[in-house]
Amino acid sequence: MSERDEFLVGGMVPVGCDCGNRVLVKKNSPQHTSVQWLSDTRDCPELCGARAALVPTCLRLRDSIEKAVREGTLEVADG
Repeated sequence: MSERDEFLVGGMVPVGCDCGNRVLVKKNSPQHTSVQWLSDTRDCPELCGARAALVPTCLRLRDSIEKAVREGTLEVADG
C-alpha cells in the first residue's frame, strides 16, 4: 500500500449502516471519527435530497458506528 493510500484508508474498518450503506470508518479518539463513503451520500435516506454540507450527520450511521465500537468490531485508537 502506498503512503497516500495508507493515509487515506489505513486502519479503516467497513461498517454497515442500518439504512444499507457501507462506509469505511476509523476512530482516532472517542470524539474523532473519520468516515469514507463507499457510495454517493445521496444513497443515504437521511441525506437524500439534502445538501450534505448542511446536514451534520446521518444519525443512523452514527448509531451504527457506536454499535460497532461497543461490539468490538471497530476499535478506538489509543493515541
